[in-house]
Amino acid sequence: MTGGTAAGTAERTALVELTDVAKQYGNVRALEGVSLEVHAGGVTCVLGDNGAGKSTLIKIIAGLHGHDAGTLRIEGEETRLTSPRDALDRGIATVYQDLAVVPLMPVWRNFFLGSEPRRGAGPFRRLDTGLMRRTTREALLRLGIDLRDVDQPIGTLSGGERQCVAIARAVHFGAKVLVLDEPTAALGVKQSGVVLKYVAAARDEGLGVVLITHNPHHAYLVGDRFVLLRRGTMVGNYTRDGITLDELTQQMAGGSDLDALVHELRRS
Repeated sequence: MTGGTAAGTAERTALVELTDVAKQYGNVRALEGVSLEVHAGGVTCVLGDNGAGKSTLIKIIAGLHGHDAGTLRIEGEETRLTSPRDALDRGIATVYQDLAVVPLMPVWRNFFLGSEPRRGAGPFRRLDTGLMRRTTREALLRLGIDLRDVDQPIGTLSGGERQCVAIARAVHFGAKVLVLDEPTAALGVKQSGVVLKYVAAARDEGLGVVLITHNPHHAYLVGDRFVLLRRGTMVGNYTRDGITLDELTQQMAGGSDLDALVHELRRS
């Protein structure tokens, strides 16, 4: 099922495009016939309950697992990602739900973890802590994130604030595509709103965002495209002008299956 065409995106080459992608683990078909497009300055939401295939889809886009069938194109070029580093080198950054941070290290150190700039030469070579502090503060402010102190341990931040730091980090290090794995799943209403605000900020910076979620209300607040998965298959692929929030919620809830359940419960 396909909705209308998103204004201004049809003529542009997608940053990432999957067409009829499938993945099988032994005898288990994890994904089959899944297609999606990710455009610069747009948010593609992938929705589904547990077991729908969202995690497998993330792993394919992030380069953790290769696809078995279908095509994956990055900026129009058909390719096969071989590793997460390969994906990063192609501009695809993935922020997982269980953020890979060192809780006792300060925010600025986590921001540069694995990419620390250094100064000096030979035995006098050392971390450029001043540059990292300044850059972290500036990168956060660029997205409107005003932390009290970048020297505080990142473990003292709220879940929403840690997600926002991860988004700012991806923007700073030049990601073209940002994949977010259920960023609001464990957050309350206020913190979820904060994260969605910075998802929109990343979109406005020109990134293509893939938002994995099971919450249609969160998806509809920021999404331009919506891909619905159920048991590894795609049951819906819509642009924003092709579906309403009520229709999206109904599809997520099971559509005709939900109607049948309501009828059955009423009879009971």
